[in-house]
Amino acid sequence: MGKNRRKHGNYKEKKAFTSPGTLVYVGKEVAENTLIKLVEFNEQFYHEKTIKDLSNCKPPIKENEVLWLDVEGVHEVPVVAAVGRHYNLHPLLQEDILNTEQKPKLEHFGDKHLFTVLKMLQFNPELNQIESEHVALILGENYVLTFQEVHKSDVFAPIFTRLNASIGKTRKGKADYLYYSFCDLIVDNYFVVLEKFGEKLEELEVKIIERPEASDQTLLYRFKRELMTIRKVTLPLRDMFGTLIREDSPLIQANTNIYMRDVYDHILQILDTIDTYREMIENIHNIYLTSISNKMNSVMKTLTVFTAIFMPLTFIAGIYGMNFDNMPELHHHNGYFYTLGLMVVITIGLWIYFKWKKYV
Repeated sequence: MGKNRRKHGNYKEKKAFTSPGTLVYVGKEVAENTLIKLVEFNEQFYHEKTIKDLSNCKPPIKENEVLWLDVEGVHEVPVVAAVGRHYNLHPLLQEDILNTEQKPKLEHFGDKHLFTVLKMLQFNPELNQIESEHVALILGENYVLTFQEVHKSDVFAPIFTRLNASIGKTRKGKADYLYYSFCDLIVDNYFVVLEKFGEKLEELEVKIIERPEASDQTLLYRFKRELMTIRKVTLPLRDMFGTLIREDSPLIQANTNIYMRDVYDHILQILDTIDTYREMIENIHNIYLTSISNKMNSVMKTLTVFTAIFMPLTFIAGIYGMNFDNMPELHHHNGYFYTLGLMVVITIGLWIYFKWKKYV
């Protein structure tokens, strides 16, 4: 929406003092314009277009077709407000859409809307870190509204591909099946992120076993924070979808509810995997501490061996370094060479002894 283009910062302070239902964007600064796509389809028909005029956000919805409105970028408040007016969305619902820091939630707005906030997790290979994106889903009787935090993030690209190619049941299903497809896509992507996370964790474990370094502990704490982030956005989903499959929502058909149970099972698997990785991090940390301790013990043992070797040499040098007149050895013609020879013999003898005892 070109005329509404502006940079938006984080308005936490402003948000804290506003009344409930006040539409204020809360999130990172965004420079791009909001992009709105409208998709209409059924089993035989598919049409996709980009919305330029906000008045065209809600065309006449035909009974035998499903409408999907995808809003990429929630930083432009007028755009969200316009969509809210067209689809009669509650002000509190619009408020949660604009708040990119809103935790995952599921809320029923009567028989009209089923509102869901999720976090899309993706692994950024360039930054080598996990990124989270705010996603809001609204299920109506025969339409689905999606709101993405990041412009052109391609979160729902696989859904566009399925609909356009008429692959699977997405084109054949109703709006509730399209809503399930979004939930399934987001949850399944958690497995991809966890797989990348597990690979990095295993690489660190091998490195720590072979050659532990001080920087490894910092990396472990970073992994621990990332895992806590994944758990924080996944844990609420267990209660959300558990409630959804137990309650009979008029917007979700019985045959689609079976698929929602599959999403719930995936969430439980993800939580189990997270717990496994938490234990793995603790074990790796213990391995790190043990490796560092063993390395320190090895260094101390080496220093002790060298100290033990040099103690008799220091003793001999100290004896003959005293300035007494009555020391016959000091006047011996070959005393210096005999003393050096004795030191060499003692050094070799002690080194052989420590080798035999496997101290070095």
